[in-house]
Amino acid sequence: MSELPLGTVKGPGESAHEYAFITPDNRASKVGEFVYYPVSVEGSEELILGKITGKAIVRTLPDSFLADPMIAPAEVASLIGFDAERPELYEVTVAIAGYFDPRLSGFVNPRLMPDPGTRVYLASDALLTRVLSPKEQGQVGAAHLGSLLTRSPDAVPIVLDVKNLVSTHLAILASTGSGKSYTAGVLIEELLKPHNRAAVLVIDPHGEYHTFREFESHPAFQQGGYRPRVRIIPHDQVRVRMSSLSEADIKYLLPNLSEKMNAFLNKAFSRLKANRGDSHLWGLPDLLRTLDAMRADKADDDPSSDASTIEGLRWRLEDVFGRTKLFHDKDHNPLPELFAPGQVTVIQLNEISEREQQVIVGTLLRRINNARMDTKNGKTHLHDENHVPYPVFILLEEAHRYAPAGATVVSTGILKQILAEGRKFGVGVGLITQRPGKLDSDVLSQCMTQFIMRIVNPIDQQTIASSVEGAGRDLLDELPALTKGQVVVAGVAVNTPVLCQVRPRLTTHGGETIDAPREWLDYFEPQAANAREQDGAVLRTPRPTERFKGYHI
Repeated sequence: MSELPLGTVKGPGESAHEYAFITPDNRASKVGEFVYYPVSVEGSEELILGKITGKAIVRTLPDSFLADPMIAPAEVASLIGFDAERPELYEVTVAIAGYFDPRLSGFVNPRLMPDPGTRVYLASDALLTRVLSPKEQGQVGAAHLGSLLTRSPDAVPIVLDVKNLVSTHLAILASTGSGKSYTAGVLIEELLKPHNRAAVLVIDPHGEYHTFREFESHPAFQQGGYRPRVRIIPHDQVRVRMSSLSEADIKYLLPNLSEKMNAFLNKAFSRLKANRGDSHLWGLPDLLRTLDAMRADKADDDPSSDASTIEGLRWRLEDVFGRTKLFHDKDHNPLPELFAPGQVTVIQLNEISEREQQVIVGTLLRRINNARMDTKNGKTHLHDENHVPYPVFILLEEAHRYAPAGATVVSTGILKQILAEGRKFGVGVGLITQRPGKLDSDVLSQCMTQFIMRIVNPIDQQTIASSVEGAGRDLLDELPALTKGQVVVAGVAVNTPVLCQVRPRLTTHGGETIDAPREWLDYFEPQAANAREQDGAVLRTPRPTERFKGYHI
């Protein structure tokens, strides 16, 4: 072992998996850094890796040496003959990860605490590159997120396991401006590279992901005959087929129905489904005709309140569903067009109300989940529009809209079902939110890989601590200090939790903050002022005698 020791073990830490060592080196013993000590396990030497979780100074210069900021403490020490070359000593706490076992592709904790006096070494870049990431760059199923934050840029790449990442779901949690959408863009870039060629769909409520079009022409995403496909579906091209709506969806879009209206809608919906069957199309006219038949029956029996209640329900249905292109009798966005290997589809939901967004997402999740189950169970055929013979991944921006804490919306139930069962059928989900405290805790706890960025709100921090198993207390303490692009990665997609600096995007980021001062100044530029003056000019139609300078036509 050629490395110089960083420090010497003092003894056990506060918990059963921690130890403390003493070191004079303040720079190398950073919180989040990795160190190791050697130990014999079954006759062979293993390196027991651990992560520094805390540090406290145990010896330093006397306070009197530090009293005058104009005089260096070393000069004061030299005047009285005090050797101040390295006067500081630090007690460093380390959480043990274990030794890396290639057969298991993970860490094994041998439960052998280091003896006092054992030397502790700083882990080399080569060692960390080999053991922190489950994949190597460019491998099938590898996603290069960035590099280890405590080392030089690109010295220790952090490469995620895509199989675990998408099959057991992920969550990106960060305050506004911390880089959550940027990080999501990096992940989707990796999914669309030639060694992955994933089928990805992004629910984009703000129109931030339109820059994915650059995938199609960027050389980093091309190999042989492969070139990724990008489909952007603007809000005015989103279609939801009426027959794909559940009764709960319809009632959700018709809030504050009376008890009688609810009862009549339930009867009409049941009668319609019985007449048409679950596999047949139906639209708003069919539902209205069913209500008309019920109203005629009621008019014959009792021409009073029941008939007027049905008429009121009919009017509300026409008002919500009859005046929009979003809900259609026959048209919808076919699943094979939304999902295909080597394709990212972005559904833009800006300018669509939040309730309608929730219905769209709930309906889409239900459709793809049923399609994957039917395909896996052999209930579909090649030309069936519900035949999806490959795994898919869905990324939800503003995820707290679709599974809010303390409330149930129409998308919550199916989202929970997919998070619990989607792994069996190849439906992966990624959740992005700036307010973890507003996201349903059961939903968050089902995401087995977490990307946690700068978060200062105590409620959000507590939500993460209680819902995310992979986030240790030491990492949560780091969250307020993280800067833009720095992320804690924990869970099944990495071998152990790490602090990562996200790599630069290959394509343009579409979620940049508006530069308000620059746009205010641009408003007063002469060219902009002239353009406004021309746009605001009033056109006057000349009289016939004015058209050709006095000549009558």
